[in-house]
Amino acid sequence: MRNKLIAAFACTTALVSTGAASAADLGARYTKAPAYVEPLFNWTGFYVGGHIGGAWTNQQFINNGTGAAFGDLLPGEGYRQRNAGVMGGAQIGYNWQANNYVFGVEGTISGLDNKGSFTNTVFGAADDVFSWRTNVLATVVGRAGFAVQNNLFYIKGGYAGANNRLSVTDTVGVVTGSGGQTHWANGWTVGAGWEYGVTRNWIVGLEYNYAAFTSQTYQLGGTSGNYTFDAKPRDIQWAVVRASYKFDAPTIARY
Repeated sequence: MRNKLIAAFACTTALVSTGAASAADLGARYTKAPAYVEPLFNWTGFYVGGHIGGAWTNQQFINNGTGAAFGDLLPGEGYRQRNAGVMGGAQIGYNWQANNYVFGVEGTISGLDNKGSFTNTVFGAADDVFSWRTNVLATVVGRAGFAVQNNLFYIKGGYAGANNRLSVTDTVGVVTGSGGQTHWANGWTVGAGWEYGVTRNWIVGLEYNYAAFTSQTYQLGGTSGNYTFDAKPRDIQWAVVRASYKFDAPTIARY
C-alpha cells in the first residue's frame, strides 16, 4: 500500500509540473503585442513641385538728372505705380528634420504678369507715356519650421531677383522719340507658409512672400539721346498655393 501511495504522489507531481510548464509556454507565446502607433510624417528629403497665385508690384522710376532733354520730368521727379497680376512657377528643395524641427533650402522660378503705364500730361494728353513690366521672379532661400504630425509651419528668407523693363514714348513737342531697357534687379525676400503632407510623398501648402530690390540705371535711348532713370520694382508681394512631390526618406516610427 505504501508503495502505491508513493507512486500515485509521484505521478500527480509530474502532471502538475507538466501543466505549469505548458501554462508558462502559453504565456510566453501569447504575450500581448505593443499597440501600433501610426508612423510620424517624415519631412526629410528632396522635393519638386509647382505653385500658382497672385503678385503685386510697386514700381518706382525717378529722373536721375543725366542724359539729353527727352521728356518732361525734372531731375529728382518720377512716378510710383502699383499693379497686380497672376503668377506661377516651380520650386525645388531639400528638407532635413530633427525631432519636430525642419530646416531646408529652396529655389523657385516664377513667371508673372505685372505691368503698367503712366502718361505725363504736361504738354498734352498724349505726351510722355512710360511703361514698365516685371515678368520673371527667382528666389534662393533658407527655410526653418516646426512640424506637428503632417503639418509644417515655416518661415523663409534669402535672395530674390526680378526681370524688370522700363520704356518711354514721347510723341508731343519738338523733341520726340522712344526707347526702353531691361535689367535684372537684385534684392532680398522673406516669407512664411504652411504645408500639409497628404500622403507619404504628396505635399500641399499656402505661402506669402515679400521682396524688395535695388535700383538700376535705365538709359532710354530716343532720337534725342538718352533719357536716364533710376528704376526698380520697389517691392513685390505674392501669395500662392503649392503642391510638391517629396522623394522617399527613411520612415520615423514611434511606439
